[in-house]
Amino acid sequence: MKARRLRLSGVAAAALALSGPPMAHAADLLTLKEPPAQPVFFAPPFTWTGFYVGLNAGGVLGAGSRSTTLYDASFPLLSAYYPDTLGTAASGWLGGGQTGMNWQWGGAVFGVETDIDWTSMNKTYSFTSAPLTVYVPGDIVNVNASGKLDWLGTTRARIGFVATPDYRLMFYGTGGLAYGGGAGRVNVFDNLAGLAWHGAPSSTRLGWTLGAGVEYAITDNVTLRGEYLYYNLGSSNVVTVPNLAARSFFPDVYAAAKYDYDGSIVRIGVSFKF
Repeated sequence: MKARRLRLSGVAAAALALSGPPMAHAADLLTLKEPPAQPVFFAPPFTWTGFYVGLNAGGVLGAGSRSTTLYDASFPLLSAYYPDTLGTAASGWLGGGQTGMNWQWGGAVFGVETDIDWTSMNKTYSFTSAPLTVYVPGDIVNVNASGKLDWLGTTRARIGFVATPDYRLMFYGTGGLAYGGGAGRVNVFDNLAGLAWHGAPSSTRLGWTLGAGVEYAITDNVTLRGEYLYYNLGSSNVVTVPNLAARSFFPDVYAAAKYDYDGSIVRIGVSFKF
């Protein structure tokens, strides 16, 4: 019995000795066949930091009024035939370009931008009085006036915040300087006596602007925006100069006009970021 146990132990030992190396070799083969770990790369998030240039287009609506007064201390009845307004609500198209720089810290974006646009905003006014009953019976007073804004520019700070996890959508507020220029005139004349007064307001104005917008980066280098701005370029006053006939017959009579330059801009734009 004891001898039999010894024989079985020997057989088991021999079996273990024979099976050990192949099993270890198989384990080694399995280990070698496992693919090496691949590094994981994450694309950096979009950033608004950088310099950009672009184009914009939209509409401009003037809110300011245009008023006029005829001063006739010596002949006060003449003003009864004279209007007191030159019309409101001038409007037109505008288009131009912008350039600026942004800096982003976390979800906040700070920037500075300047733009220049050419506009078609124009307002004309014509008035013909009832026939005069004094001075020159049957004569009439005519008033022709116009005011237009040929160009408009701004230099503004922008403060925005990103509204999506990929940082591509930004809402912003903006404000700063506004400046613009255009021609204007006011002419007063009669039909029979040859009387005339002429004047023109100053063409270049400086003021301020305030607004807001939304901008989206469709690629890392191209952004689209929509923007609203209110601008105020102040007022311009003009006093007419009489011709020889008006100076001779009505030396104390003159016309004055006031143009208010303010309004709203609504525009879209595309920018190319570097």
